[in-house]
Amino acid sequence: MSTYEVFMPALSSTMTEGKIVSWVKSPGNKVEKGETVVVVESDKADMDVESFYEGYLAHIIVQAGETAPVGSAIALLAETEAEIETVLAQANAKSDTALPSEAITSTPGQIADTAVQAAPAAESQNATPTHQNGRIVASPRARKLAKELKVNLNTVSGSGPYGRIVAEDIEAAAGKQPVVAPVTQAKASPVQTPAPSTPTPTPVVAPVSGQIVPFTTLQNAVVRNMVVSLSVPVYRVGYTITTDGLDKLYKQIKSKGVTMTALLAKAVAVTLQKHPLLNASYSDQGIVYHSSINVAVAVAMDDGGLITPVLQNADTVDLYSLSRNWKSLVERARAKQLQADEYNSGTFTLSNLGMFGVDRFDAILPPGQGAILAIGASRPQLAATADGMFGVQQQMQVNITCDHRIIYGAHAAAFLQDLAKLIETNPQSLTM
Repeated sequence: MSTYEVFMPALSSTMTEGKIVSWVKSPGNKVEKGETVVVVESDKADMDVESFYEGYLAHIIVQAGETAPVGSAIALLAETEAEIETVLAQANAKSDTALPSEAITSTPGQIADTAVQAAPAAESQNATPTHQNGRIVASPRARKLAKELKVNLNTVSGSGPYGRIVAEDIEAAAGKQPVVAPVTQAKASPVQTPAPSTPTPTPVVAPVSGQIVPFTTLQNAVVRNMVVSLSVPVYRVGYTITTDGLDKLYKQIKSKGVTMTALLAKAVAVTLQKHPLLNASYSDQGIVYHSSINVAVAVAMDDGGLITPVLQNADTVDLYSLSRNWKSLVERARAKQLQADEYNSGTFTLSNLGMFGVDRFDAILPPGQGAILAIGASRPQLAATADGMFGVQQQMQVNITCDHRIIYGAHAAAFLQDLAKLIETNPQSLTM
C-alpha cells in the first residue's frame, strides 16, 4: 500500500505559513496528476496547488480557514479507493506526530509527496481522540490561539475531525465569541470542480468589542517586513513640487484611461534613469544595481494588509500601456491573483496618500530596496512667481526615505530636484 502526505507548499521565498482558502477536492474524491486539490493563501495571493501523483483524497488534516506551517502535512492521499479506510485508520493513530525528516518541500503551485512512514503503535484503550498516544491533537491555529489566550490544551475537548482541537474550541474555553473566518467553500457536487479563476474578494468581518482577531497571512507578512526594516539606517528628505503642468496634462489624457498613479510612476521611472543609485539596493557584498526600473506602488487591501503591485520597466513602457497594466494589477491584487514577480520585483516604491487629502507623511523603507517616495496631496498655495509677483500654484509635498548605507543626502536631493524639474517644466514628455 502507498500513502502520501500532502504538504503545505512554499509559494514564495518569504512564506513561512499558509492558510487553506478552500479544498477543491473532498475526502473520497479521485485526484489526477496535475489536478488542483486545494487553494492556499500565501503572503500576498491565493494560488491553486496541484498534485504530483494520482490517487484518492483520504483525509484532510488542515481544514478550510485554518493555517499551517510550510512543510507540514495538510492532507493524506491513498493510492487506491480501497485503501482509503486504511489511511483513515493510520491518520487516527498518527494524527499528531512530527513530519518525517525526509519530507520534500514543494515548489510554487505544486504539492510535495513522500511515502508515509510506518504507523505508530496502536493507541492505548484509555486514549481519547483528542489525546492520542499521550499527545494533544490540535490544529496549528488552535495551538497559537491557546498560547495567546492562556488556555491549557489538556482541559479542552476537541470538536474537529477525530476529536481534533480547533480554534473555536479554544475560544469557547476562553469564554470568547468565535472569530468568524471568511472561507471560500468548494462546490458541493459529486465531482469537485476547480476553484473559479476570478474569486470573490473576501468580505470584511466586523470585529466584536474585546475580541482578539488573529492576523491574516498578508498582515503577518507586513509585520515581518516592517520588523526587518527597523534594522536599516534610514533618513528622509522632503521637497515641494509645483503640479500645475502635471494637473493640466492629466485632465487632457484622463479620458484615455491614464491614471495619476501611472503618471507619477512614469515620472519617477524616467528620473531614475539619471539616478541609478536610487534604483539600487544594499547587499553584504556591495551595491546591487538592478538591470530594470520596476516601480512598486503601495495598495491597501480591503481585508487588511498592504501589497505593492509592480509596474515593471516603467521607464520604457508607454504611459497608456502603463495605465492599463496598473488597472489590471490592482484588480488582480484585490482578487489575490497576482503572481510572485508581480508584487516582489520592485526596485523603487511609491506610497501615495495624497488621494486621501494627506499633506505629507514619511514612508517605511521596504526590505530589499534603497528608497521609497511618499507623495502628499496637491493643494493650492500662495507662492512667488518667476516674474517676482505672487500667485496661487498647485503644490505637493514629497518625502523620500533612503537606505543611508548606499544613498547619501546629496543623492536623494539631486533625484528630487530632477523629478521636480520634469514635473514642473516638461510633463508632456511623459506621453512620448
